[in-house]
Amino acid sequence: MISTKVFALIFAAACGVVSVDGFVSSSTSRLGNIQKSNLHATTAESAPDSLALFSPCKINLFLRIIRKRPDGFHDLASLFQAVGFGDTLTLSLNNYGESDEFTCNMEGVPTDSSNLVIRALELMREKTGKTSVYFNADLFKRCPAQAGLGGGSANAATAMWGANELMGRPATLEQLIEWSGALGSDITFFLSRGTAYCTGRGEIMTPIDPPLPSGAKLSIVK
Repeated sequence: MISTKVFALIFAAACGVVSVDGFVSSSTSRLGNIQKSNLHATTAESAPDSLALFSPCKINLFLRIIRKRPDGFHDLASLFQAVGFGDTLTLSLNNYGESDEFTCNMEGVPTDSSNLVIRALELMREKTGKTSVYFNADLFKRCPAQAGLGGGSANAATAMWGANELMGRPATLEQLIEWSGALGSDITFFLSRGTAYCTGRGEIMTPIDPPLPSGAKLSIVK
């Protein structure tokens, strides 16, 4: 079984802040040793059997609510920064079942089709046409639910990226970004470089250089 530690965007919050170009694959969490993974839309010659994926939270370095829209959402302007505090999603192919199997360590987190992880896997089947591919997903949550840190959105983005890897990369990163908007407003951000100026509902994203230096320490108080 191949197990790949993937750090999806960034290290920070109590560990520091760093901008990383897309997902990063590494066997170690030491910043000096990480290597960028290939996110190009080529079909993998041999897809991995299992992935252990870091799913980062985000903070809003500023947030301005502009107006409420007719669709019930709010137009906003915000600077999103991914941080090194987050969850771990372990994902593998379910070769013997006809549905996704999902577990989570945190009490109260739904494990049915209302969870964004399951919805992300369903979306990947729909968009890629690989309707007979199912997954085993185990989510180890550290981020509190409803904490305003984007934990659920990050889980969905991580599930999409991992599913694409296990399927053999049928989708480009650009397609993942486009499709992610169907699941939520800020899921798109977690497929970015880690720092972005976001407008619209949060789905219109302009990547920028991080305003904080690499290794900056943060304290998040709720």
